[in-house]
Amino acid sequence: MSDTAVLVDQISKKYTIGATHGAHTFLRRVIRMTKRAATGTTGANREQELWALRDVSFDIKKGEVFGIIGANGSGKSTLLKILSRVTDPTKGRAVLTGRFCGLLEVGTGFHPELTGRDNIYMSGAILGMKRREIDRKFDEIVAFAEVEQFVDTPVKHYSSGMYVRLGFSVLAHMDPDILIVDEVLAVGDVRFQKKCMGKMEDVGQHGRTVILVSHDMQAITRLCRRALLLSGGEVVREGPACEIVSEYLSHAHLKPSCEWPDVQQAPGNEIVRMRGIHVKNETGMVRDAFDIRQSIAVEMEYDVLQAGCVCVAEFKFRNEEDLILFIVLDRDPEWHARPRPIGRYVSTTWIPGNLLSEGVVRVNAAIMTEDPFLLHASAADVVGFRIHETGAGPSARGTFTGRWPGAIRPLLTWTTEYCRDESLLLPK
Repeated sequence: MSDTAVLVDQISKKYTIGATHGAHTFLRRVIRMTKRAATGTTGANREQELWALRDVSFDIKKGEVFGIIGANGSGKSTLLKILSRVTDPTKGRAVLTGRFCGLLEVGTGFHPELTGRDNIYMSGAILGMKRREIDRKFDEIVAFAEVEQFVDTPVKHYSSGMYVRLGFSVLAHMDPDILIVDEVLAVGDVRFQKKCMGKMEDVGQHGRTVILVSHDMQAITRLCRRALLLSGGEVVREGPACEIVSEYLSHAHLKPSCEWPDVQQAPGNEIVRMRGIHVKNETGMVRDAFDIRQSIAVEMEYDVLQAGCVCVAEFKFRNEEDLILFIVLDRDPEWHARPRPIGRYVSTTWIPGNLLSEGVVRVNAAIMTEDPFLLHASAADVVGFRIHETGAGPSARGTFTGRWPGAIRPLLTWTTEYCRDESLLLPK
């Protein structure tokens, strides 16, 4: 237990839908009883139990950045509320060692009539900071939020971007032993989101324990070593962040392999039919996740059923925003522009490492014939895979942290020549 910062042991949380809580006036009780009598219902059969969490267990080591992911309604926010002591579990226990802070909402404690300065002190006090701590960090908080000119202006006059920047800055400059973060990295514009990501990396590198909940899978893989996948309030799996993210994305119908054992059900016609599409690594293993530096093989297996046709395999690669990254056609010199005999073929294209950026890639497959140009088989979103970056080894990112925009990220060769020119030296 000495190196454990957070211990979650068999936590369950039950909510009763339709239940009434607290004191009620005599008149309200009479009205409620009258309605039940008229409809023939009772309080018992109107109430339903909802288990937001069931037997959730895990532990987090001191100084670890730990991710929690899952679809909406999987129980992530309920778990964080229990860890932050906002609500109590129905069963089980959560033990946190040291001082903790929950970043569950940007702008906690802000009042629109107060200035930015006043809100920094008030919000910091609500979050558990002592006044001397706020005094010491005040200038840094204001500078990070980029509101120096407006710090003595009531926040009701702030733009939405200024408001969330200041709110995040207050939260991010606390010094707890355990930091609980819920989707606050998505504040502000893209440039400020990069600053947020860099700040969270800095927090993790200084030995503080961080629990991060986010729908941004790049943030999870970039910041976290381990992660937990929740579904329906239950733990699906816990393990290395890259593997957990890959499993989460695979639940969203992201699959690296597709086959059609029945030729009659396979895409195509009497000329040619697809039989399988596979995404593989350098050793020939089917994989759904790749380090950004790895080469990726995308393979199409198909049957040519009629001799004499010039067949061309095509892959179209798209990202999660449905942007076409690139399209490739089979240009194998052995078969290019050459009619193919009847038989089984396997055409493979290789995507080099350090080309694609982080994220999900989906693949459309097609087979055409040339002269005349005709489409004979097609399959949309037939396979998919994910690119992640561990931060180990060379990449185009270098030491830059945060989200890196762009669909591709090639690691290009640079050369720099130096020639000393005395005339450029400034006079002393």
